[in-house]
Amino acid sequence: MRIDQQPAFVLHARPYRETSLLLECLTRDHGRIGVIARGVRSERGRALRASLEPFQLLAMDLLLRGELATLRSAEPSGAVQRLAADAGIAGLYLNELLVRLTGRQDPHTGVFDTYALALSRLAAGEPAAWTLRRFERDLLAALGYALVLGHEAETGLPLEPELSYRYRVEQGPQRCQPTAGGALRGAWLAALAGDVPPDAAGQQALRGMMREVIRFHLGGGELRSWHVLAGS
Repeated sequence: MRIDQQPAFVLHARPYRETSLLLECLTRDHGRIGVIARGVRSERGRALRASLEPFQLLAMDLLLRGELATLRSAEPSGAVQRLAADAGIAGLYLNELLVRLTGRQDPHTGVFDTYALALSRLAAGEPAAWTLRRFERDLLAALGYALVLGHEAETGLPLEPELSYRYRVEQGPQRCQPTAGGALRGAWLAALAGDVPPDAAGQQALRGMMREVIRFHLGGGELRSWHVLAGS
């Protein structure tokens, strides 16, 4: 199947045979696709390889056969977007999370737009930690794992801002003592639901909650980028 001028981002690249790369690409209409970029590690392929930068929106022409596609051409679409320092590390985390949580050729409405929005926020200098929490929340929702952030799991009652809750992945918030491990104030969960940054303690607590949720959906696994994301 020919796929022409498909909006795409390169999430990951690794050597493939002597002169090629195997790319993991997030496409707008086909989800994540494994793409063979033939000859791009050779002298003749340098120009094409230079366009395969992470975080850059591309227009790709692909030939899809079975599990993998072959790259026919790729060119930047729009302004070059570069992420440096902490924003670059955060961007690599987004990429790893997408590769680990999504299946190949399994498109989900909203994943592509959610990723593009997170990159634009990082490029604009918005705080990395809060950008990641918003992305995690929206990615899980797009994949069908939406968080329960407005009511108690057992009673269905609205969350109280000053009360404490423990988030159970398969149920939602359950009331607990403030001293319990992983306790979150109702106000912090409401902040995540309402897209309003909480205070520093709330951001730290939400970071721990989201890692627990993601770990569950990874079958107990962890992400390598967690070990290099200082405070994010």
